[in-house]
Amino acid sequence: MNTAILAIKNITVRNLEQIIFKDLTFQISKGQHWALVGESGAGKSALLQTIAGKFNVSGGTIHHYYFDDFIALHPVVDAYFTHHKLIAMVSAKHSFRNLSNTTDFYYQQRFNSSDSEDSPTVEHYLSHIEPATNTKQVWTYEQTVDKLNLGPLLNKQLIKLSNGETKRLLIAAALLKHPIILLLDNPLTGLDVQSRAAFNSILNEITASGITVVIATSPNEIPDAVTHVAVLHEGEIIGSLDKSNFKPEMVKIAETKKIDTHELNSLLSLTQQTVFSNMVLMQNVTIKYGDKVILDKVNWDIKQGQHWALLGPNGAGKSTLLSLINGDNPQAYANNIVLFDRKRGTGESIWDIKSKIGFVSPELHQYFPTDNSCLQVIESGFYDTLGLFRPSNPQNAAIALRWMKLLELEVYVRKPLKNVSASTQRLVLLARALVKNPPLLIFDEPCQGLDAHQQQHFKHIVDAICQSGNTTLIYVTHYQHEIPDSVDRVLKLDKGLVV
Repeated sequence: MNTAILAIKNITVRNLEQIIFKDLTFQISKGQHWALVGESGAGKSALLQTIAGKFNVSGGTIHHYYFDDFIALHPVVDAYFTHHKLIAMVSAKHSFRNLSNTTDFYYQQRFNSSDSEDSPTVEHYLSHIEPATNTKQVWTYEQTVDKLNLGPLLNKQLIKLSNGETKRLLIAAALLKHPIILLLDNPLTGLDVQSRAAFNSILNEITASGITVVIATSPNEIPDAVTHVAVLHEGEIIGSLDKSNFKPEMVKIAETKKIDTHELNSLLSLTQQTVFSNMVLMQNVTIKYGDKVILDKVNWDIKQGQHWALLGPNGAGKSTLLSLINGDNPQAYANNIVLFDRKRGTGESIWDIKSKIGFVSPELHQYFPTDNSCLQVIESGFYDTLGLFRPSNPQNAAIALRWMKLLELEVYVRKPLKNVSASTQRLVLLARALVKNPPLLIFDEPCQGLDAHQQQHFKHIVDAICQSGNTTLIYVTHYQHEIPDSVDRVLKLDKGLVV
């Protein structure tokens, strides 16, 4: 009796001109649920996309036994019904569309009320998802909304969801498609402590309902429902074992090298930072969308050279608070906010503000155009544009290249951003934030998707920057171990209130 539901044997996988896997073999049997682990760029996401049928496969074979079994029990007349219909994937990036279905979302849309009205609500989005089959629905609309705690969000527009809320919505949408195999690409990134614990429980229910799960995740965050672990390294599966026999140390992580502090200080010395009395001063700041209060009488005084952690659960208002500082939220003009010694609404432009800030966030990563090369993306940080829309300046490009070397990115200089791994994309955007040595750095969950080596290396660079000058830092994370040692002040939000 064949117990396999999916069997991949000796396949070669290509994406564009790049060979991702060669002679890859991987099998999923009935009752198994797999975690894919490995260093950044090892091939975890690529393996999920291969299973989902998104890459070109040559040589070898892929047998979709789950599809054969389904057709045997449920004869399908539709000639276009293929195995793809029985797989649902939750990717690192969403692909939401506006109600007009003419354009994708863009970065600042969530903060502009007239533009965000073109965004569907959670209820609209979920109610328009069609299951792949007409068989009995295990995960009904009501059950899915309840289990993923989406009830309070049903009337909220997609563009206004927090990073963690978006993750819960995407998982719900995948379940409503009634898949046999559910592929999850780092679903825990962006989730707060409570949401991660809830996800572990939900995954137990998903697997108990008969859905096979394959999840790319950190070696230190393998859910209880997982039965087997595949360890990947440089496009190869170097180990397949029961979860009980897996240890996180089996993942090959590069040794963290000592930071070249001389080169870092040389780069920082290229720009003389202006001195400010008030970097950020907020007094009784309140933000509303309709009747919904997002920030409630927030007071925050940030002096130059201070290093803050901004903490709070998903949906607490952190991203909205940062949007007021970064010049993206027009409601700043209706509040008492001083940025860089100048009250908002006294003639300063958004570009005056952005010129003094190095910023990175999950939303910026989600909406950043990807056609530029990695070097061009980093150089765009000098001009505060989402990509390079002017001829490259040789001097600025040379500085961008030095930052790439410092962040161990030099091998990606000419590669388009869209052709490198998600973790490399995030590091490129971090370099973009650093390149002009701004007086204020805002890092919103900067270590999402980075492996242990990349996280540690980045933390060392942030600490070195904070120690060597008068740089001000605002750092957002849901993981205590990611907070740089230089951070010594905390503002915590919950439901829009400073707690």
